[in-house]
Amino acid sequence: MRYKVTFVVGLALGYVLGTRAGRERYEKLKKSAREIAQNPAVRNAAETAGHTGREYAGKAFAVVSAKVGDAVPDSLAGRVRGLRGRVGGGADDEWGTSNT
Repeated sequence: MRYKVTFVVGLALGYVLGTRAGRERYEKLKKSAREIAQNPAVRNAAETAGHTGREYAGKAFAVVSAKVGDAVPDSLAGRVRGLRGRVGGGADDEWGTSNT
């Protein structure tokens, strides 16, 4: 997934830098992206996706750790515990959205 996002960002950056319209087109794209990001439906979908991802990560860790036992590195176990602690925390993140 990370590689797809990187590819799309690179594609968008290449388009913006290579377009003949220049700054005008860049500002229009920036405004459109901001409007999409501030749309309540998009924000709710992003929050839901984040919550679901954290939930599945915790479940996957439980299943894997039950099968592998103590072979799971402490660094991985700590990261998953940290994610598990964020699920249902109800606190606002740095963008003012909740993790519920």
